[in-house]
Amino acid sequence: MSKEKKFSFPHPIVTMFLIIVVLALCSYVIPAGSYDRVLNEATGRNVVDPETYHKVEPTPVGFLDVFKTIPKGMAAGQEVIFFILLVGGAFQIITATGAIEAGIGYMAMRTKDKGYLMIPLIICLFSIGGTTFGMAEENIVFVPIGIALARALGYDAMVGMTMVTLGAACGFCSGALNPFTVGIAQQMAELPMFSGIYLRIIVWIVMIVITALYISYYAKKVKADPSVSHVRELELAEQDEVIQLQDIAPMNGRQKLVLLVIVLMFAALIYGIFKLGWGITDIGAMFIVGGIVSGLIGNMGPNQIVKEFISGVRSMAGGAVMVGVARAILVVMQDGMIIDTVIYYLSSIINVLPRTISVIGMYIVQVIVNFFVPSGTGQAAATMPIMVPLSDILGINRQVTVLAFQFGDGFTSSIIPTSGTLMALLAVAKIPYGKYVKFVAPLMGIWLLMGGIFVVVANVIHYGPF
Repeated sequence: MSKEKKFSFPHPIVTMFLIIVVLALCSYVIPAGSYDRVLNEATGRNVVDPETYHKVEPTPVGFLDVFKTIPKGMAAGQEVIFFILLVGGAFQIITATGAIEAGIGYMAMRTKDKGYLMIPLIICLFSIGGTTFGMAEENIVFVPIGIALARALGYDAMVGMTMVTLGAACGFCSGALNPFTVGIAQQMAELPMFSGIYLRIIVWIVMIVITALYISYYAKKVKADPSVSHVRELELAEQDEVIQLQDIAPMNGRQKLVLLVIVLMFAALIYGIFKLGWGITDIGAMFIVGGIVSGLIGNMGPNQIVKEFISGVRSMAGGAVMVGVARAILVVMQDGMIIDTVIYYLSSIINVLPRTISVIGMYIVQVIVNFFVPSGTGQAAATMPIMVPLSDILGINRQVTVLAFQFGDGFTSSIIPTSGTLMALLAVAKIPYGKYVKFVAPLMGIWLLMGGIFVVVANVIHYGPF
């Protein structure tokens, strides 16, 4: 019997490598050109002088040069790559103590008789994880607990999964203190780390309110009439296998201390970032300290701490490699001397449009790119080197450009089929992708519209510092 082959989306690294090959070929076709960079006295940053574009001697990228861009990209992105690996390792140590899982279980038990409070509370809790350490894959651990809690309150698996995953997404997308998207993008845009936080906090609050109301409305309908559930078949099939909340292990004293360490760690990060001018290296060091202290409090020996750290590094290796390959896209454009030419023609097209429409155009480009490169760090590495000088030429603040990136990268990651994390979460929840899309599509539309409004407002108020 012949098996029907199902279409599968290429891995993001495959997509990015194909882009590198295409751009290498373009270096033979697109005229080589360059802008002069000048020092902006007001900001102390080098910016593109829009009046200085000129043709230069072409340097087409050869066959072997295509493959050289990978190690060059890894070298160019080394600071970000090591940061991702270190934070992943440190967080795995914390996770291995069971403190986070026990804390969620404790909250679940405390709110099981107050269903109307449970959904916004869980969303708020996970949004903190999303906005502080980019919580995404880690949600896999907590989805079964969220589903158990939702079912205990008369809801369904869709409510249980989405209040965890979309809660984290609210924090991740708003990015108040997200080191993996806003932190990296601002570093590449030469902006002060986590500057402009006030507007991102407003976005965070708005997203939480919208998402909580959306999920609560659906949950209320399901509780009143279970037949309207998007996953009714799943609920009927799982009714004898529901995990009871009382089976969740209670939180012990060591786990309480670990949670305290996490709180103190983030308090120290906030103080260091805004008062001491900490950068990405300092943040990585603080995560290592928090991980080691948590491991010791969690009764781990040095060997176990190292094993968990390596396990966490291994889990983040794919994302780290994506950053290097994404930076290789920039390398091939620089080596081929075509990046400034691309910026020149993009600016020529967009420059004739009203500035508000130009900002929306940048936002839409980031949304489209996210479908093919569903990695926040990878997308930042691939697009910010183009978008930042483009914004300089168009007279758009770099902070607005970062905002357009974080929205374009974040929102659709909760619905696109190219997101490996989303597919893994749906597999754990046993929810078919089609059913999930039917539930979440209207919310994605609301999020995208909200993002467009905030990007326009940010441009109008000259969201900065620059």
